[in-house]
Parts: sequence; C-alpha cells; structure tokens
Amino acid sequence: MEQTAGPSSEHEVIQAPNHAHTRTKSTDSVHPPSTMYGKRDGSSSSTSSVTEETRYAASPPVSTIAEEKGQAHAYSETWADPEAQHAEADSFSQKRFRFIRYTALNVYRRLFSLAFVGNGIAFIILMAKGATPLDLVNASAVNLSVCGLCRQPLVINMLYLIFGSMPRSAPMRLRRLACKIFHFGGVHSGTGVAACIWYIGFAGLYTHSFKPSPTSIAVLALIWLVLALLLAIILVAHPTFRAKRHDYFELTHRFSNWLVLALFWTLLFLLASQEQEKSPSTSIGTFLIHLPTFWLLLLLTLATVHPWLLLRRVPVVAEPLSPHAIRLHFSHTTVKFAQGISVARHPLADWHAFAGFTDQFDSPATTKFSCLVSRAGDWTRDTITTLPTHLWTRGVPTYGFGYVCRMFERIIVVTTGSGIGPCLSFMWDKNRPAIRVVWQTKSPLKTYGQRTLDLVKRMDERAVVIDSSVSGRVDMLPIVLRLYKELGAEAVCVISNPAVTKGLVYALERRGIAAYGPIFDS
Repeated sequence: MEQTAGPSSEHEVIQAPNHAHTRTKSTDSVHPPSTMYGKRDGSSSSTSSVTEETRYAASPPVSTIAEEKGQAHAYSETWADPEAQHAEADSFSQKRFRFIRYTALNVYRRLFSLAFVGNGIAFIILMAKGATPLDLVNASAVNLSVCGLCRQPLVINMLYLIFGSMPRSAPMRLRRLACKIFHFGGVHSGTGVAACIWYIGFAGLYTHSFKPSPTSIAVLALIWLVLALLLAIILVAHPTFRAKRHDYFELTHRFSNWLVLALFWTLLFLLASQEQEKSPSTSIGTFLIHLPTFWLLLLLTLATVHPWLLLRRVPVVAEPLSPHAIRLHFSHTTVKFAQGISVARHPLADWHAFAGFTDQFDSPATTKFSCLVSRAGDWTRDTITTLPTHLWTRGVPTYGFGYVCRMFERIIVVTTGSGIGPCLSFMWDKNRPAIRVVWQTKSPLKTYGQRTLDLVKRMDERAVVIDSSVSGRVDMLPIVLRLYKELGAEAVCVISNPAVTKGLVYALERRGIAAYGPIFDS
C-alpha cells in the first residue's frame, strides 16, 4: 500500500487504488461505478446502470492511509470492497415516501406552497366578496414586503440568531426542524409569485373600470409597466434560467426591483391625485397615510436601500495559493462564526458571497479575516489572475446555514474544493460541536497550501482529505456513514457544488440522517 509523504500525511488521506489489497469475491478487477452523483464517468468500463437508490452505495477502489504519532498504518477495513460498501449503506433503514419528503416536497417547496396557497385562498375570498382595486394593491404590497425582507441582511441575521439559539438539550426533532430555517427562500419566492398574482388582479380590475383622463391614462400605463417588470423578475428567477444565466438573473433581478420600487411610488402618488380629483376634500397626504401600501412600500424601500448605504470600497490583500485558488484577507470589519460577506469588482456588476474565517491562527492579535476563492467562473478566474488590491462590499456580514449546525453535539462536515473555506469558520466558535471533516479536492497541498491543511487539522486532527487527482472522484457517502457511526454524530453538514450537495443530502436524509447543505436559491 502506498504511503503518503509530506505534510498532507498528517491527515487521513484517500490515495491511489491498490488492487492487490482489495477484497473481492471475483477475480475480475474492480471498476468505479458508471455514475457518480448523476454524471456519467467516461473512464468506467462498467455497463451496469446505477439507480437513484443505489448510486451512493458504491465507490471507486481506494485505500486509506493515516499517520498517528509519526507512524503510518492502514485501516483494517477498505472502502474498495463494493460488498462492504453496500452493507454499510443498507444498514440504515430507508424512510417511507422519501422522494416526496426530501425532493418533491422538501422544506423549501413546502414553504413556497404554504405562502402561495394561503394567498390563493385569500385571493378567491376577496374576489368573491367584490374586492376593490386598492384591496388588491394592499395585498400585493404585503407580499412584496415579505418577499423583500426575506433577502434583507439584518432580517436574515435575526432569523438565524432566533432559530440557532435552540439549546442542545432540546428534543432532536425540534433541533432538526429549527435547522431548516435556511429554507426561508421558499417564503421569498412564494410571496414574490403571490404578489404578482395579486397585482394581476389589480391591473385587471382597474383596466375593466377604466375611464379616460390625463391622470388615469398615466396610471394605466404605469400599472402595466410594473406588471411587465414583475413578470420579468419571476421568469429570470426560474431555477433553470438562474443556473444557466446567473449574471443575467442577478442584474435583471436587481435593476428591475429598483425600477419597480420607483414606479410603484409614482403609481401611489398618481392614485392619490386621482382620488383627490374625485373628492377634493381629501388631500394627497391624507389618502397616502391611510393606505397600508404606503407604509409597506416605505418599509420595503428602507430595507432595499440599507445595504447600499453601507457600500464601501475596501482594501484587500490577495494571497496566491496556486493558479487555481487565492486567499483574500480583509480588515475593514470583523465577522463572526458562519458569517460571510458579499464582494464585487464593480458595485453595479455581479456580486459574490464568500464565507469568512479568522486570521487569528496566523496572527493571534489580528482582527482580520479571510475568504478562500477558487477558479469556478469568469469572476473568480479574473480575481485569481489580477490579484485585486481593492473590492467593493455592501451591507453587513450575514450568517449562513452553518450557524444552525452549532445546536448539535457532534457533526460530520463534508465538503469539496474551496467549500472548505466556509467550514473553516467552525474553528472560531468556542461553542462548536465535535467535528469530523471529509474534504475531497484536487491536489489539496498544491492547490490550497500547507497553511490551509493546518487549519483543517485544527478542526479535526484526523480529517479525511481525499486527493482526487490521485484517486479520482470518490463517492463520499460510505466514508460519511462510517464516520457518522464512529462519532455518534447527530447531523451532517455538506458544502459542495449543487449536484454533489443535493445528491449527498438526499442520500443521507432518506436514511433518516439529519443532513443540511446550501440550497442555491439566489
């Protein structure tokens, strides 16, 4: 069995296959599965199909090597044994209705459905009772306000602090439910679509009762212009479009939202002016302060403007780690456990969120923090190539889903590539749970450097570091299941790309294991 030399041998490392030590009942060589997280592996010679139920029960032939007290040794078990991996996976009972519970009607979709169906019932009742156009405007404004507040950094932080404050002594079921708070994006999208439905009703009623006048013509034009913008916002937010054209989604979403706010304010004043024409004794101010939409729109405007009032161009020290990754050091503010910041090269261009972790392990007295950035697109490629000295930031540091994982006693952290960056924030939390780390990446030492590996070791002295440049992409589920049993873990935290995150979280949840990962809804 090949021994790993150098600093990276301080971790439990997945290394190259050694078929001589692989236990099989057949004389044929063991091949990797033809499907890994739903993607076809062209190098595999296997012709058997891998279903959703079994694709996580097999992995490429690999061996494990660890170094404890300076002496490397091989673990007694080997994950290269497909039979053993199937037995490991099958030892967990499968949950009933797992596809419905964890995919078709996951928490995000349940919240979306609750918001949308609730509004649908209210819409039918109001229309049956003969709602006025202003009733529908108010209902639309309520939903727009909730939709906007769900993306306000201060509101997000408040939600995480409230739900993340649940003690570890609370029943496991309550803690598992509280951890789902990061699915609040379902409320954001549900109320956003509902707001558009209410507004369509308002546009229809106003158009039906339209009586030409200079003011009413302007009102009608604005009504339909706002509706067109609302529809555009919803269309570009569709998951398929958002995934393929994220930059267009972000720019359309942002500037259309701003334009809708401005036009909605104009529309309110025109409606007030129209009301004054009908009833001269009613002033514009009196009409507005008695209209719920006015106050809701004011709240939404303040929530939208607030992050941009904190727009700053801040210095950044870019530390090259490799041609594939850099570490950005910031000193303009401080971040807490599981918090991140949004940065941009230009304030009106695309923004990117990164989780921060402390620099105190490099300089104990410093208040600086860092973000890991790896090459994953145009923005990250340009950032790695140009090594910026300044970047734009806005708003306040915002909590991420990792914050709620602190309510567990013992967790497994699973990540790939630069996803290790958000995981490093666990080092900072004095109240952190006991952690085992599984990190799969290409050439970890060469790509991220010895200091990054040292930080990983601070989280978990026996971290499982998988070098995919040597072993190929490894199915991490059997490894996670083994560590889950060994640690007696209560939950698994997964930070990876959308395909791996969703696939691994589902594979764990359908086995009854509490698993959490980002939902990529923005």
